[in-house]
Amino acid sequence: QFTTRVVSCRAAELRPEGGGEPVHGFQVVLEDTILFPEGGGQVRAGPGGAGPGRAGTGGADVPCPQPDDRGLIGDVPVLRVTRRGTEAVHFVPAALEPGAEVLLSLDWERRFDHMQQHSGQHLISAVAEQMFGFKTTSWELGRQRSVIELDTPVVTAEQVQALEESVNEKIRDRVPVTVRELAADDPEVETVRSRGLPDDHAGPVRVVDIKGIDSNLCCGTHVSNLSDLQVIKLLGVEKGKKNKTNLVFLVGNRVLKSIEQSHSTEKALTSLLKNGPGEHIEAVKRLQSSVKLLQKNNLNLLRDIAVLIARDFKSKPAPKQLFVLHRKEGDSEFINIIANEIGTEETLLFLTVGDEKEAGLFLLAGPVEAVENLGPRVAELLAGKGAGKRGRFQGKAAKMSRRGEVQALLQEFISHQNPGA
Repeated sequence: QFTTRVVSCRAAELRPEGGGEPVHGFQVVLEDTILFPEGGGQVRAGPGGAGPGRAGTGGADVPCPQPDDRGLIGDVPVLRVTRRGTEAVHFVPAALEPGAEVLLSLDWERRFDHMQQHSGQHLISAVAEQMFGFKTTSWELGRQRSVIELDTPVVTAEQVQALEESVNEKIRDRVPVTVRELAADDPEVETVRSRGLPDDHAGPVRVVDIKGIDSNLCCGTHVSNLSDLQVIKLLGVEKGKKNKTNLVFLVGNRVLKSIEQSHSTEKALTSLLKNGPGEHIEAVKRLQSSVKLLQKNNLNLLRDIAVLIARDFKSKPAPKQLFVLHRKEGDSEFINIIANEIGTEETLLFLTVGDEKEAGLFLLAGPVEAVENLGPRVAELLAGKGAGKRGRFQGKAAKMSRRGEVQALLQEFISHQNPGA
């Protein structure tokens, strides 16, 4: 917690990260802040970094992809913290009085998670470069997992394992992590690992040192000792941009949460499959084989049913001018087999498959001119999309419940074509 004062408060809108309607609220600037702003920048971070941050006093250096902090101003929740020049802007849902003294509270669980992931990234990047010469070109601190982009086209499984063993050894060695500030024109700045200062940088630059391992310009929040990272798990690599490889990792509490989730899944599978964890894979393979066989048998039965339906229709002495059929189970092949078997241009066929109250598939077949005329109208009635050629129009329908309206449309069309029908 931190006591400070409100400098300004103005009405604003916040667009949710997941999209949707903007949230109406207020942008608040405080004299000092301990909440890290999105994207970092000129505002120093609080505990875990270099102490309470003073908006506008400088002390940051390079943009970093660390998400912003959350917390409370009094009892008002802070929904977003962004950087505007040298100021940290706090978005809140209720107005605050300029000049008022307020108690700022930090969401420590979120902050500590970001500290673990960020310090973990520094450690992994430094050791990957020392061991294999892999330079880090960018990284992302995600909600579930984080990713480091390495400047190499290939990272082998053996290299991942060796890297994981090395970083965890350094965690067990309890290596200290310290923060210091240098003047922007200090020659030592040139010796520190960096991707460059932002254009709007002001004040001193901030250096994060992992003793004997790494020295890096960084504005983010970090642990004070590698032992606070607890453990690092490298989940593997994924193909990145051209000649790049993405290394996926978890640090600290995220590793524990991942294990907990995996254990819960394992317990559920043990209950469902009626065997131990070591037999889960073989049990699932057997189930997959059974499902494939059932699907094949089901498909063959559907084909047989389609043929029988068509033959039954053709066997009648006076075939109708309109044939309508709906079946819950089926696919596009099922309705096309029926149309192929009937194979007449004298009858208008309207065939559908799918759940009565949900989406499904439709096929309109028959006289070329009639289908070309009616197809788009049928699709519109079913709130779907389709296309057609040579006497067939088929597609997907969003509202199968409107099949009755389509049938009425087709019947009306036939009545107009043949008044005596």
